[in-house]
Amino acid sequence: MDFNKHLEDIRSYFDNTLKNFGPTPRGVDWNNEETRKIRFDQLIKVIDPSEAFSLLDYGSGYGALASYLIETGLHFNQYIGFDILESMVLEGRRLFASDPRVQFTARLEEVPQMDYAVACGVFNMKQEADYQTWTEFVLNCLDQMNDHSSKGFSVNFLTKYSDADRMRPDLYYADPCFLFDYCKTHYSRNVALLHDYNLFDFTLLIRK
Repeated sequence: MDFNKHLEDIRSYFDNTLKNFGPTPRGVDWNNEETRKIRFDQLIKVIDPSEAFSLLDYGSGYGALASYLIETGLHFNQYIGFDILESMVLEGRRLFASDPRVQFTARLEEVPQMDYAVACGVFNMKQEADYQTWTEFVLNCLDQMNDHSSKGFSVNFLTKYSDADRMRPDLYYADPCFLFDYCKTHYSRNVALLHDYNLFDFTLLIRK
């Protein structure tokens, strides 16, 4: 398959959700704010809150995680939202124009190494990609997150243990055991797998 064409299809999909629903959970294809907050609560467990930190939001959308960090009082000194969709980047810049700590880019090569990297829901929408091709794409992205974080990173996925009658062919349901092993053998001895928060997904925390 033409993977570049596939990524363009994903850009088009999320460009439409943003146009239709604006900077809301629906605008990035999340069901609601409540479940997104539950996922953010898991992802930030990788962060040591005792000191100020910098964070790369990998696949940031319009920056909902930045709002969450501000609302919860976590002391970050730099947030960079990276997204492949230019309209999301522009919306993030508009929403956070008054906060010099918050920046957005569509070019990962512009992002320096940060303390932490986080990815929320970035790998759910595989559309027509086959499972193996999408898994290889995921592993490449995890390498990028590892390279851009000095203290650790976290990421979540839909789980292969979802109810079969509710699983969709266009979504990616990852194997938590495979990814746990991959992270342990490639990135750090300190890896946590969270699969106990009553959603059909799981979170990996990789601490360095």
